[in-house]
Amino acid sequence: MDLRAHVSGSGYELDDAQLDAITKLDELAGRRRGVYLHGPVGRGKSFLADALFDVLPEPKKRVHFHAFFQELHRRISERLHERGAVARAVKELIGPAKVLAFDELHVHDVGDAMLMTRLLEALQARRVMIIATSNYPPDGLLPNPLYHDHFLPGIALIKELMDAVELNGATDYRYLHAEPRSRFETGEIITGTTPPMTPVQLDVNGRTITALGTDNTKVWFDFGDLCEKPTSTQDYLVLADEFDDWVIADVPKLETRDREAQQRFANVVDVLVDKDVRLTLVSDHPLDDIIGGHPLDLARTASRLELINTTG
Repeated sequence: MDLRAHVSGSGYELDDAQLDAITKLDELAGRRRGVYLHGPVGRGKSFLADALFDVLPEPKKRVHFHAFFQELHRRISERLHERGAVARAVKELIGPAKVLAFDELHVHDVGDAMLMTRLLEALQARRVMIIATSNYPPDGLLPNPLYHDHFLPGIALIKELMDAVELNGATDYRYLHAEPRSRFETGEIITGTTPPMTPVQLDVNGRTITALGTDNTKVWFDFGDLCEKPTSTQDYLVLADEFDDWVIADVPKLETRDREAQQRFANVVDVLVDKDVRLTLVSDHPLDDIIGGHPLDLARTASRLELINTTG
């Protein structure tokens, strides 16, 4: 098993950061040690994780974390009062696999954090080797400071089951051949930000979320409907799979809203950046005033929104 030779045979020219990561991945694969590959968007994490997965022997299974986690939720909810529900659901989902590859692992909600810990315990009991990619280092999962401590047991399990390998090269490969999908703008009136006249009710995870309008894969939301009502990160993930162009209107100064609304906005931004969805913010306030004040720890959100091209 030679991961470097396998990747070289793909015809891609690798940068220094990717070559360093491959050396570490080769060593871990030889020891059948789990891998947690993390770093910014566009650095080739999925490409290297897929290559590692390809050279490992059967039985193995590759899943998208979001889809897997949704199905895990569903199967557990069907047997809520049964003992060992999580272990049985995991067994059904992965079958005989001894290698499980997760793409885009993330934890934003405290409920998901608790289930993620149970999932890791079940995989540990089955001695499954885990390959995961994430935009977050292990200690950055469940970034909400209100709840981060609740996931410390899960983070400890990740570190026990996997070695973290950072991929943080200077090149964002999304930028090489085209404009990046994620474009951020803010302003009072921007071409294309006026929604259709009729609001629509979107059925998401068994609840209704109001959108100002939709047009094929574009969706318009009011900040209040999206962030000041009990929506969740799982809702944003489902919507981001359906719509790849979002407009959020009437974005206020965040310091004037409660902590829950601030955190939902931070989660929306995280999800859309991670999934490379185009986002347009429409506000009466300049970006610095939207994020300014930092009543909640929004440093991560502020750094992500530095990509915004201010217009209007």
